[in-house]
Amino acid sequence: MASTADFRNGMVIEIDGSLWAISYFQHVKPGKGGAFVRTKLKNVLTGSVVDKTYRAGEKVNDVRLERRPVNYSYTDGELYYFMDANTFDLIPIAGDLLGADQLKFLKENMACEGLVHADQVISVELPQFVELLVSQTDPGHKGDTAQGGTKPAVLETGAVINVPLFVEEGDVLKIDRKEEKYLSRVNV
Repeated sequence: MASTADFRNGMVIEIDGSLWAISYFQHVKPGKGGAFVRTKLKNVLTGSVVDKTYRAGEKVNDVRLERRPVNYSYTDGELYYFMDANTFDLIPIAGDLLGADQLKFLKENMACEGLVHADQVISVELPQFVELLVSQTDPGHKGDTAQGGTKPAVLETGAVINVPLFVEEGDVLKIDRKEEKYLSRVNV
């Protein structure tokens, strides 16, 4: 058990059997009445966000989530299968649980992190920086711009990002997955 004084960003609490991560909190002491804590909670499984207010000192059930290395193996269309690096068990995760923003950067044998609760992997997070091959892009011509211009490129996973004009098909790029942004070329 924890109290509202223990709140911090990223802390996971259990409410009515669901796991919620605190993404924002603010202690408020009005001139009249008792102090309270405003929070913004994100559901660990579904990603939905809710606002909730607690009285100062109120007790909550805090949960410890463990992180475990997992590798992406394959998909059967609906479920995505990850192999636990410690036990070699296959873990099925629904595509909507992973989210479209992660799925467009997911490729076979990618090392990821599994969030573990009660000795069971409940969700998977991809690394923030991924290395992907450019499968299609228009050729860039020297002298097209005075400044550094960009062009769209299709990556091996099907994701489309803007890249500098000098990037060609077959290049391996380092991508910031969360920002969906080109960082650099990778020497292979």
